[in-house]
Amino acid sequence: MTLFPTLSSLPQHLHTPAVRDLAWVLLSPPLLDPAYCAQRHPLSASSWVAAPQQLADWLQQLDRDPSTLSAWLAQHSIRRLGLYYERLWQFALKAAPGVELLAANLAIRNGGHTLGELDLLLQDDLGIHHQELAIKLYLGPQAGDGGDAEQWLGPGRQDRLARKLDHLLNHQLPLSARPEAQAALAERGIQQVQPQLWLAGYLFYPWPGHSQPPRGALTDHLRGRWLHRKDWPAFVAEQKNGGHWQPIPRQTWLAPARVSGEQLWSISQFNQWLSELEQPAQAQLLARFEQDSEGAWQEVERLFLVADEWPQWSGYKGEQALASSAFVAPGSRIVGPSPTRG
Repeated sequence: MTLFPTLSSLPQHLHTPAVRDLAWVLLSPPLLDPAYCAQRHPLSASSWVAAPQQLADWLQQLDRDPSTLSAWLAQHSIRRLGLYYERLWQFALKAAPGVELLAANLAIRNGGHTLGELDLLLQDDLGIHHQELAIKLYLGPQAGDGGDAEQWLGPGRQDRLARKLDHLLNHQLPLSARPEAQAALAERGIQQVQPQLWLAGYLFYPWPGHSQPPRGALTDHLRGRWLHRKDWPAFVAEQKNGGHWQPIPRQTWLAPARVSGEQLWSISQFNQWLSELEQPAQAQLLARFEQDSEGAWQEVERLFLVADEWPQWSGYKGEQALASSAFVAPGSRIVGPSPTRG
């Protein structure tokens, strides 16, 4: 499910990392089937839908001159992948024809207590929308019921797909209907909003083993694999495809990565990195790169390499370890640890 099926290959032809991520944000499918969990693409009523080449032209122009996007990202410290994802959406919605971004991250308070935030308030020909956004990566179980969303864990193991959905559907989306939110909206001349969700990301399947997708997953959701470090030699021995594996930093976890020949690791570089990686290290996202017809090295597959004790072991305090990892969004300021977001 995507609004722009003719543009699905566009990100791999873009060179600027932040622009590739922006294109991925707008063009990638949701994790869940809308028939199972109602979702709305924020650009649904934009005229770009009827004229996708205009969107392609805009992204290609940004790729040639990304200064406006870089300036936008540099306005705020971006400490979390989820916040980076939101900032990219905000930038696109400010430019999208037929859509007006009324507010972003609107805090709803009861006295001195913050109840939550409305990610986006949008207006288009179909009304005013309270839009919640989320970007998530979940790993499926090696044993057990993969159809159970409770068994799909974040790489730090404390975040679960079922809990995220419960929070989105039973807290975030109903937030705009609370009296405190209604008062904040009335101050902006807004009487009624339509709460809607857009959840994107990747689902990672175990190796070895087999897991069913969580119930309600979109058939064409983005996917990868995960395995324990002890299984890496067997995994490599079984692979018949070519390419080079290497870890990719958190700031490249959205769009499939692209590297130059100079940035590509040799097998010996990877093996040295793996030998020096501490056993209790947090989950590492690896990508396999193959050379395309233009000579660029494109990500064609990704997987999480996790500690042998994962998911029971929590020496790095689970999700908190990933939450405190430095994240540097392309074009933004360098930042350090922060509270979990997204």
